[in-house]
Amino acid sequence: MAEEDFYKILGVEKNATAQEIKKAYRKLAMKYHPDRNPNNKEAEEKFRQASEAYEVLSDDDKRAKYDQFGHAAFKNGMGGASYGNGGFDPFDIFREAFGGMNGGGSSFFDFFSGMGGGARQHDANAPERGSDIRAEIEITLEDAAKGASKTIRYSRLVECPECKGSGSKSGSGRKSCPKCHGSGQVFMSSGPIRFSQPCPDCRGTGVVIEDPCLKCSGEGRIKERTEVKFDIPAGVHTGSRFRKSGMGNAGVNGGSYGDLFIVIYVREHDVYERDDDDLYRNIDIRFTLAALGGVIEIQTITGKKTELKIPAGTQAGALLRVKGQGMPRLNSSSAGDLYLKINIEVPKKLNDEQRKALVEFAKLCGDDKDINSSEKGFWEKLF
Repeated sequence: MAEEDFYKILGVEKNATAQEIKKAYRKLAMKYHPDRNPNNKEAEEKFRQASEAYEVLSDDDKRAKYDQFGHAAFKNGMGGASYGNGGFDPFDIFREAFGGMNGGGSSFFDFFSGMGGGARQHDANAPERGSDIRAEIEITLEDAAKGASKTIRYSRLVECPECKGSGSKSGSGRKSCPKCHGSGQVFMSSGPIRFSQPCPDCRGTGVVIEDPCLKCSGEGRIKERTEVKFDIPAGVHTGSRFRKSGMGNAGVNGGSYGDLFIVIYVREHDVYERDDDDLYRNIDIRFTLAALGGVIEIQTITGKKTELKIPAGTQAGALLRVKGQGMPRLNSSSAGDLYLKINIEVPKKLNDEQRKALVEFAKLCGDDKDINSSEKGFWEKLF
Protein backbone atom coordinates (compact mmCIF):
# COMPACT_ATOMS: atom_id res chain seq x y z
CA MET A 1 0.00 0.00 0.00
CA ALA A 2 1.37 3.40 -0.97
CA GLU A 3 2.27 5.71 1.91
CA GLU A 4 0.31 8.95 2.11
CA ASP A 5 2.10 12.19 1.38
CA PHE A 6 3.17 14.04 4.55
CA TYR A 7 2.02 17.40 3.21
CA LYS A 8 -1.38 15.90 2.41
CA ILE A 9 -1.64 14.41 5.90
CA LEU A 10 -1.13 17.84 7.48
CA GLY A 11 -3.26 19.58 4.84
CA VAL A 12 -0.58 22.08 3.80
CA GLU A 13 1.08 23.03 0.52
CA LYS A 14 4.62 21.88 -0.28
CA ASN A 15 5.85 25.45 0.05
CA ALA A 16 4.25 25.88 3.48
CA THR A 17 6.26 27.78 6.08
CA ALA A 18 7.47 26.17 9.29
CA GLN A 19 4.83 28.12 11.20
CA GLU A 20 2.06 26.90 8.89
CA ILE A 21 3.24 23.32 9.30
CA LYS A 22 3.31 23.62 13.09
CA LYS A 23 -0.12 25.25 13.16
CA ALA A 24 -1.59 22.48 10.99
CA TYR A 25 -0.07 19.78 13.17
CA ARG A 26 -1.26 21.35 16.42
CA LYS A 27 -4.80 21.50 15.04
CA LEU A 28 -4.76 17.81 14.07
CA ALA A 29 -3.06 16.76 17.32
CA MET A 30 -5.74 18.55 19.35
CA LYS A 31 -8.47 16.87 17.32
CA TYR A 32 -7.16 13.31 17.25
CA HIS A 33 -5.23 12.97 20.51
CA PRO A 34 -6.01 9.50 21.98
CA ASP A 35 -7.02 11.01 25.34
CA ARG A 36 -9.80 12.92 23.58
CA ASN A 37 -10.75 9.86 21.53
CA PRO A 38 -10.55 6.84 23.84
CA ASN A 39 -10.81 3.43 22.14
CA ASN A 40 -10.90 5.09 18.72
CA LYS A 41 -8.37 3.29 16.53
CA GLU A 42 -8.99 5.57 13.56
CA ALA A 43 -8.27 8.70 15.61
CA GLU A 44 -5.20 7.03 17.11
CA GLU A 45 -3.86 6.27 13.63
CA LYS A 46 -4.52 9.82 12.41
CA PHE A 47 -2.68 11.16 15.48
CA ARG A 48 0.27 8.89 14.73
CA GLN A 49 0.34 9.87 11.03
CA ALA A 50 0.17 13.58 11.82
CA SER A 51 2.99 13.25 14.38
CA GLU A 52 5.13 11.29 11.93
CA ALA A 53 4.56 13.88 9.22
CA TYR A 54 5.34 16.75 11.58
CA GLU A 55 8.54 15.10 12.83
CA VAL A 56 9.92 15.11 9.28
CA LEU A 57 8.51 18.38 7.93
CA SER A 58 9.45 20.42 11.02
CA ASP A 59 13.12 19.52 10.58
CA ASP A 60 14.85 21.37 7.73
CA ASP A 61 17.27 18.55 6.89
CA LYS A 62 14.65 15.81 7.01
CA ARG A 63 12.23 17.93 5.02
CA ALA A 64 14.83 18.54 2.29
CA LYS A 65 15.50 14.80 2.02
CA TYR A 66 11.78 14.05 1.97
CA ASP A 67 11.15 16.65 -0.76
CA GLN A 68 13.84 15.03 -2.90
CA PHE A 69 13.32 11.33 -2.27
CA GLY A 70 9.93 10.99 -0.55
CA HIS A 71 9.46 8.17 1.98
CA ALA A 72 12.39 6.28 0.42
CA ALA A 73 14.76 8.79 2.05
CA PHE A 74 14.08 7.17 5.43
CA LYS A 75 14.09 3.51 4.36
CA ASN A 76 17.64 2.25 4.51
CA GLY A 77 16.73 -1.36 3.95
CA MET A 78 19.55 -2.87 6.02
CA GLY A 79 17.97 -2.43 9.40
CA GLY A 80 18.39 1.27 9.99
CA ALA A 81 15.66 3.07 11.79
CA SER A 82 13.20 5.21 9.94
CA TYR A 83 12.29 8.81 10.63
CA GLY A 84 14.70 10.47 12.95
CA ASN A 85 17.47 9.08 15.11
CA GLY A 86 16.10 5.59 15.58
CA GLY A 87 13.02 6.32 17.65
CA PHE A 88 9.55 7.59 17.01
CA ASP A 89 7.05 8.38 19.73
CA PRO A 90 4.03 10.46 18.64
CA PHE A 91 3.64 11.75 22.20
CA ASP A 92 7.23 13.05 22.14
CA ILE A 93 6.35 14.98 18.99
CA PHE A 94 3.18 16.25 20.67
CA ARG A 95 5.14 17.51 23.67
CA GLU A 96 7.70 19.23 21.47
CA ALA A 97 5.12 20.96 19.31
CA PHE A 98 3.24 22.28 22.33
CA GLY A 99 6.35 23.59 24.07
CA GLY A 100 7.12 20.77 26.48
CA MET A 101 4.96 18.91 28.99
CA ASN A 102 5.05 18.14 32.65
CA GLY A 103 8.09 15.92 32.84
CA GLY A 104 7.28 13.72 29.87
CA GLY A 105 3.68 12.72 30.52
CA SER A 106 1.62 12.23 27.38
CA SER A 107 -1.85 12.84 28.76
CA PHE A 108 -3.81 15.44 26.85
CA PHE A 109 -5.80 16.48 29.88
CA ASP A 110 -2.76 16.61 32.18
CA PHE A 111 -1.09 18.94 29.73
CA PHE A 112 -3.88 21.36 29.03
CA SER A 113 -5.09 21.43 32.62
CA GLY A 114 -1.88 23.36 33.33
CA MET A 115 -2.47 26.00 30.70
CA GLY A 116 -4.80 28.02 32.86
CA GLY A 117 -2.25 28.74 35.57
CA GLY A 118 -2.61 25.83 37.96
CA ALA A 119 0.04 23.66 36.36
CA ARG A 120 0.55 20.25 37.90
CA GLN A 121 3.86 19.84 39.73
CA HIS A 122 6.27 17.21 38.52
CA ASP A 123 7.80 14.59 40.80
CA ALA A 124 11.48 15.07 39.89
CA ASN A 125 12.45 11.51 40.79
CA ALA A 126 9.40 9.64 39.48
CA PRO A 127 10.33 6.76 37.13
CA GLU A 128 9.40 7.27 33.49
CA ARG A 129 9.28 4.52 30.90
CA GLY A 130 11.59 4.91 27.91
CA SER A 131 10.13 5.59 24.49
CA ASP A 132 9.68 2.87 21.89
CA ILE A 133 11.81 2.67 18.75
CA ARG A 134 10.47 1.87 15.30
CA ALA A 135 12.86 0.45 12.70
CA GLU A 136 12.33 -0.95 9.22
CA ILE A 137 14.14 -3.78 7.50
CA GLU A 138 13.92 -4.68 3.83
CA ILE A 139 13.82 -8.35 2.80
CA THR A 140 13.43 -10.27 -0.46
CA LEU A 141 10.29 -12.12 -1.48
CA GLU A 142 12.26 -15.36 -1.08
CA ASP A 143 12.99 -14.39 2.55
CA ALA A 144 9.29 -13.71 3.08
CA ALA A 145 8.42 -17.10 1.55
CA LYS A 146 10.94 -19.22 3.44
CA GLY A 147 11.59 -17.18 6.58
CA ALA A 148 14.99 -15.76 7.44
CA SER A 149 17.30 -14.79 10.28
CA LYS A 150 18.35 -11.14 10.22
CA THR A 151 20.43 -8.75 12.26
CA ILE A 152 19.26 -5.19 12.77
CA ARG A 153 21.56 -2.40 13.89
CA TYR A 154 20.20 0.81 15.35
CA SER A 155 20.92 3.54 17.90
CA ARG A 156 19.13 3.81 21.21
CA LEU A 157 19.45 5.56 24.55
CA VAL A 158 20.82 3.39 27.36
CA GLU A 159 21.41 4.10 31.03
CA CYS A 160 24.61 6.07 31.61
CA PRO A 161 27.15 3.68 33.18
CA GLU A 162 28.86 6.48 35.12
CA CYS A 163 25.90 7.90 37.03
CA LYS A 164 23.64 4.82 36.76
CA GLY A 165 20.95 6.91 35.14
CA SER A 166 20.72 9.58 37.85
CA GLY A 167 22.25 12.30 35.68
CA SER A 168 24.19 13.56 38.69
CA LYS A 169 27.92 13.22 39.28
CA SER A 170 27.39 12.87 43.01
CA GLY A 171 24.46 10.52 42.65
CA SER A 172 22.06 12.94 44.30
CA GLY A 173 19.65 12.65 41.41
CA ARG A 174 17.24 15.27 40.16
CA LYS A 175 15.16 17.78 42.02
CA SER A 176 12.11 19.80 41.16
CA CYS A 177 12.92 23.02 39.34
CA PRO A 178 12.51 25.91 41.82
CA LYS A 179 11.60 28.42 39.13
CA CYS A 180 8.59 26.60 37.70
CA HIS A 181 7.95 24.42 40.77
CA GLY A 182 8.29 21.28 38.68
CA SER A 183 5.63 22.16 36.12
CA GLY A 184 8.07 22.76 33.27
CA GLN A 185 6.09 25.89 32.37
CA VAL A 186 6.29 29.51 33.41
CA PHE A 187 3.33 31.84 32.97
CA MET A 188 3.29 35.33 31.58
CA SER A 189 0.58 37.90 31.02
CA SER A 190 -0.01 40.28 28.16
CA GLY A 191 -2.94 42.48 29.11
CA PRO A 192 -5.92 40.24 29.83
CA ILE A 193 -4.26 37.26 28.13
CA ARG A 194 -2.34 34.74 30.22
CA PHE A 195 -0.08 32.27 28.43
CA SER A 196 2.67 29.78 29.23
CA GLN A 197 6.07 28.97 27.80
CA PRO A 198 8.78 26.41 28.61
CA CYS A 199 10.73 27.19 31.75
CA PRO A 200 14.17 28.56 30.77
CA ASP A 201 15.90 27.07 33.81
CA CYS A 202 14.89 23.44 33.25
CA ARG A 203 14.12 23.73 29.51
CA GLY A 204 10.58 22.60 30.11
CA THR A 205 11.46 19.35 31.87
CA GLY A 206 10.40 20.45 35.35
CA VAL A 207 13.61 19.11 36.91
CA VAL A 208 17.17 20.36 37.42
CA ILE A 209 20.48 18.70 38.30
CA GLU A 210 22.95 20.75 40.34
CA ASP A 211 26.00 18.53 39.77
CA PRO A 212 25.55 16.96 36.31
CA CYS A 213 27.40 13.82 35.23
CA LEU A 214 30.14 14.67 32.72
CA LYS A 215 29.63 11.57 30.59
CA CYS A 216 25.93 12.09 29.88
CA SER A 217 25.79 15.86 30.56
CA GLY A 218 23.14 15.29 33.19
CA GLU A 219 20.78 13.40 30.90
CA GLY A 220 21.19 10.08 32.70
CA ARG A 221 21.26 8.32 29.32
CA ILE A 222 23.76 8.01 26.49
CA LYS A 223 23.34 6.95 22.88
CA GLU A 224 24.60 3.49 22.02
CA ARG A 225 24.75 1.46 18.82
CA THR A 226 22.86 -1.79 19.37
CA GLU A 227 22.63 -5.03 17.41
CA VAL A 228 19.67 -7.41 17.61
CA LYS A 229 19.25 -10.76 15.89
CA PHE A 230 15.75 -11.99 15.16
CA ASP A 231 13.92 -14.58 13.09
CA ILE A 232 11.46 -13.52 10.41
CA PRO A 233 8.71 -16.14 10.02
CA ALA A 234 7.57 -17.30 6.60
CA GLY A 235 4.54 -15.48 5.20
CA VAL A 236 5.26 -11.91 6.33
CA HIS A 237 3.94 -8.96 4.34
CA THR A 238 5.12 -5.39 3.96
CA GLY A 239 3.92 -3.72 7.16
CA SER A 240 4.20 -6.86 9.33
CA ARG A 241 5.40 -5.68 12.73
CA PHE A 242 7.34 -7.50 15.43
CA ARG A 243 8.18 -6.37 18.95
CA LYS A 244 11.37 -6.88 20.91
CA SER A 245 10.48 -6.06 24.50
CA GLY A 246 12.91 -3.88 26.41
CA MET A 247 15.03 -3.06 23.37
CA GLY A 248 13.83 0.53 23.02
CA ASN A 249 15.17 3.61 24.80
CA ALA A 250 16.11 3.59 28.47
CA GLY A 251 13.68 5.09 30.93
CA VAL A 252 14.38 7.96 33.31
CA ASN A 253 14.90 7.60 37.07
CA GLY A 254 14.91 3.82 36.88
CA GLY A 255 11.93 3.64 34.54
CA SER A 256 11.71 0.58 32.32
CA TYR A 257 13.07 0.42 28.80
CA GLY A 258 10.75 0.95 25.87
CA ASP A 259 10.29 -1.64 23.15
CA LEU A 260 11.74 -2.06 19.67
CA PHE A 261 9.17 -2.44 16.89
CA ILE A 262 10.57 -3.93 13.69
CA VAL A 263 8.52 -3.24 10.58
CA ILE A 264 9.00 -5.45 7.52
CA TYR A 265 9.30 -4.10 3.98
CA VAL A 266 9.21 -6.81 1.27
CA ARG A 267 11.09 -5.78 -1.86
CA GLU A 268 9.30 -6.13 -5.21
CA HIS A 269 10.34 -9.19 -7.22
CA ASP A 270 11.54 -9.25 -10.83
CA VAL A 271 9.52 -12.36 -11.70
CA TYR A 272 6.72 -12.82 -9.21
CA GLU A 273 3.85 -10.48 -8.40
CA ARG A 274 2.21 -10.95 -5.02
CA ASP A 275 -1.49 -10.54 -4.28
CA ASP A 276 -2.10 -11.28 -0.60
CA ASP A 277 -0.86 -14.88 -0.35
CA ASP A 278 -1.15 -15.72 -4.06
CA LEU A 279 1.69 -15.38 -6.54
CA TYR A 280 1.53 -14.59 -10.26
CA ARG A 281 4.20 -15.00 -12.91
CA ASN A 282 4.54 -15.41 -16.67
CA ILE A 283 5.77 -18.63 -18.24
CA ASP A 284 6.81 -19.34 -21.83
CA ILE A 285 5.87 -22.63 -23.55
CA ARG A 286 6.27 -23.80 -27.15
CA PHE A 287 3.25 -23.68 -29.44
CA THR A 288 3.43 -27.46 -29.92
CA LEU A 289 3.07 -28.02 -26.16
CA ALA A 290 0.18 -25.55 -26.06
CA ALA A 291 -1.56 -27.40 -28.89
CA LEU A 292 -0.90 -30.97 -27.78
CA GLY A 293 -0.79 -30.51 -24.02
CA GLY A 294 1.67 -32.11 -21.64
CA VAL A 295 3.42 -31.81 -18.31
CA ILE A 296 6.41 -29.60 -17.50
CA GLU A 297 8.51 -29.09 -14.38
CA ILE A 298 8.55 -25.67 -12.72
CA GLN A 299 10.28 -24.19 -9.68
CA THR A 300 8.32 -22.36 -6.99
CA ILE A 301 9.36 -19.27 -5.00
CA THR A 302 10.77 -21.51 -2.25
CA GLY A 303 12.93 -23.45 -4.74
CA LYS A 304 10.70 -26.51 -4.70
CA LYS A 305 10.22 -28.31 -8.03
CA THR A 306 6.70 -29.33 -9.01
CA GLU A 307 4.79 -30.39 -12.10
CA LEU A 308 2.49 -28.17 -14.14
CA LYS A 309 -0.08 -29.80 -16.39
CA ILE A 310 -0.64 -28.00 -19.69
CA PRO A 311 -4.08 -28.85 -21.13
CA ALA A 312 -4.25 -29.47 -24.88
CA GLY A 313 -5.34 -26.36 -26.74
CA THR A 314 -4.02 -23.92 -24.14
CA GLN A 315 -4.26 -20.36 -25.47
CA ALA A 316 -1.89 -17.45 -24.99
CA GLY A 317 -2.87 -15.49 -21.89
CA ALA A 318 -4.43 -18.50 -20.16
CA LEU A 319 -4.00 -18.55 -16.38
CA LEU A 320 -3.08 -21.92 -14.89
CA ARG A 321 -3.21 -22.53 -11.14
CA VAL A 322 -0.91 -24.62 -8.98
CA LYS A 323 -2.75 -24.99 -5.70
CA GLY A 324 -0.85 -24.36 -2.47
CA GLN A 325 2.37 -23.23 -4.15
CA GLY A 326 2.04 -19.50 -3.49
CA MET A 327 3.18 -17.68 -0.34
CA PRO A 328 2.83 -19.47 2.99
CA ARG A 329 0.26 -17.89 5.26
CA LEU A 330 1.73 -16.29 8.36
CA ASN A 331 1.43 -18.51 11.44
CA SER A 332 -0.39 -21.18 9.43
CA SER A 333 0.41 -24.48 7.72
CA SER A 334 -1.52 -23.46 4.59
CA ALA A 335 -0.38 -21.41 1.60
CA GLY A 336 -1.80 -19.38 -1.24
CA ASP A 337 -1.79 -20.48 -4.87
CA LEU A 338 0.62 -19.96 -7.76
CA TYR A 339 -0.87 -18.64 -10.99
CA LEU A 340 1.05 -18.91 -14.24
CA LYS A 341 0.12 -16.77 -17.23
CA ILE A 342 0.89 -18.57 -20.47
CA ASN A 343 2.95 -16.96 -23.19
CA ILE A 344 3.27 -19.09 -26.33
CA GLU A 345 6.67 -19.10 -27.98
CA VAL A 346 6.73 -19.24 -31.79
CA PRO A 347 10.05 -20.36 -33.30
CA LYS A 348 11.77 -17.71 -35.39
CA LYS A 349 13.58 -20.23 -37.59
CA LEU A 350 12.56 -23.65 -38.92
CA ASN A 351 14.65 -26.34 -40.53
CA ASP A 352 13.38 -28.08 -43.66
CA GLU A 353 11.89 -31.00 -41.78
CA GLN A 354 10.02 -28.76 -39.33
CA ARG A 355 8.73 -26.57 -42.14
CA LYS A 356 7.52 -29.57 -44.11
CA ALA A 357 5.68 -30.96 -41.09
CA LEU A 358 3.97 -27.64 -40.47
CA VAL A 359 2.91 -27.31 -44.07
CA GLU A 360 1.34 -30.76 -43.89
CA PHE A 361 -0.39 -29.74 -40.67
CA ALA A 362 -1.71 -26.60 -42.34
CA LYS A 363 -3.12 -28.69 -45.17
CA LEU A 364 -4.90 -30.93 -42.68
CA CYS A 365 -6.40 -27.81 -41.10
CA GLY A 366 -7.52 -26.46 -44.47
CA ASP A 367 -5.09 -23.56 -44.25
CA ASP A 368 -2.89 -24.58 -47.19
CA LYS A 369 -4.33 -21.82 -49.40
CA ASP A 370 -3.32 -19.18 -46.88
CA ILE A 371 0.32 -20.13 -46.53
CA ASN A 372 3.43 -20.03 -48.62
CA SER A 373 5.15 -23.39 -48.48
CA SER A 374 8.27 -22.23 -50.33
CA GLU A 375 11.61 -22.19 -48.58
CA LYS A 376 11.50 -18.48 -47.85
CA GLY A 377 7.80 -17.96 -47.69
CA PHE A 378 5.25 -16.82 -45.22
CA TRP A 379 5.97 -19.41 -42.54
CA GLU A 380 9.66 -18.58 -42.40
CA LYS A 381 8.84 -14.88 -42.06
CA LEU A 382 6.32 -15.67 -39.38
CA PHE A 383 8.59 -17.95 -37.39
